[in-house]
Amino acid sequence: MRRNKYPISRYRGRQRKQVSPLILTSILVPLVLALVATAVFILPRMQSHAAAAVNLDCSLIVPSNPLTAQGLATPYQLVATNENKGKCHEANPLQAAFVQGAVLDPITGKISIYDPLVIDKGTAAAIAPVVPPIPNGAVVALWFGFNGNTLRLTSRNGSLTAGKCVNGVNGSLFGQFSYCNAPAFFSAANQAIQAHKLTPPALGVGKDGLTCPTVRDFSVVDMDQSDNVTTSYLVTANGKMAQMTVSNATTLQNADTLNNGSDNRLLAIAIDGSLGCKPWLAPDLANPGTFVTALPLDELQAAAQQQAPMALVPFGDPMVLNNGNNDVAKVNAYRMGVDQPLVGNNDTANTKTYCTNLRQFGPKRLLLDAAYTIASPTLDPMVANSLLTFLEQRFVTTYGANGLNCQGLLHLPDPVKVKMDADGVAVNGTINGVVDSGNGGLANDITNCVVNNTTSCSTKKASGKVQRHSNH
Repeated sequence: MRRNKYPISRYRGRQRKQVSPLILTSILVPLVLALVATAVFILPRMQSHAAAAVNLDCSLIVPSNPLTAQGLATPYQLVATNENKGKCHEANPLQAAFVQGAVLDPITGKISIYDPLVIDKGTAAAIAPVVPPIPNGAVVALWFGFNGNTLRLTSRNGSLTAGKCVNGVNGSLFGQFSYCNAPAFFSAANQAIQAHKLTPPALGVGKDGLTCPTVRDFSVVDMDQSDNVTTSYLVTANGKMAQMTVSNATTLQNADTLNNGSDNRLLAIAIDGSLGCKPWLAPDLANPGTFVTALPLDELQAAAQQQAPMALVPFGDPMVLNNGNNDVAKVNAYRMGVDQPLVGNNDTANTKTYCTNLRQFGPKRLLLDAAYTIASPTLDPMVANSLLTFLEQRFVTTYGANGLNCQGLLHLPDPVKVKMDADGVAVNGTINGVVDSGNGGLANDITNCVVNNTTSCSTKKASGKVQRHSNH
């Protein structure tokens, strides 16, 4: 069973030494709030939950007939898997679970997104969810994310069977991730692509002059790629939940925003925003007239557009390990949920090969993009002081023994290093020997690196001598 080694941060691959209330809020602005006059992110008023030890293992009761319009509009219920460890509350960002749905009309090939709501068991929604319009014959699928350690799906009236839900393999759970009917959805979507009814948009070119990255780019992935979702919810002062819509945000003007710390959100909002790239958006069935990001859109686009080498879930991904061991069945079950090819032999999921590509290609683009990411806000101010140092710390954890153990597999040093302040926040770093700023501002070392889409950087060492570092 996969355990979140760093439960304090909602983004995997981030090491934290202490809990801070600042992490209970997200600085990622959901796209829907661009339509709201004012979007203010403040601390959820959950002191009573934060004061006690937090139970990071929760269960999610899946409503009856989850793939129907009524099932989508029925709130999922969060409850502790073992209440002896403490209760689970959806309004607590460290325990929050998230659901993301996609609807494919096989006649037109169009995809729409609908994010079902999650509430505490025994409570009611602040505002009842919208019942989505579902075309006849539509293929519906669901994906789940979790900010804690392990989320277990629980059936109600046979809902797991009806939804064709996958939580893991033979009792070995993925951890934070699961899905319902995803293989059928991706099969139908790929058929629509082949029939030219559905066309994943071109990736475009970023400010760095390179093709915009996907969730399968080695400059984006971490130790457990393609996990969690881009869903956001509204949470009221008394802990009631509502879907993230313009109407609900207007009605619940003092509500806070609750986000899933996902790799997809990191890419679609933070990295894309930094590089001037645009994620694939689809209509939101709960919020007419708006378009949103979604995990299935990211995966379809990556499958269609990502050039080699393509990052695919490896054996060493903590979510697909089975008691610390490689498990082909579990890797394939996970890959089926995110539209990735099945493992044909061990080499196609070899962790050492994955690490080799991660080391060769990841730092190059991190360095090339550093002039942009260093000026972008961090996703978690208690982890890093800029998007650049956030990504550096994420790479370091992924490369190390608590991640994929790339250093042990390759017997090569980590090309990325980070410097922490007294509070354990990453405030500086080096990529292939090039130093970035210590204060989150633009650094001469970084800005002088980008020359004709290559990195040729001068860094002044302590001796006062200037050394050249080239990374093409």
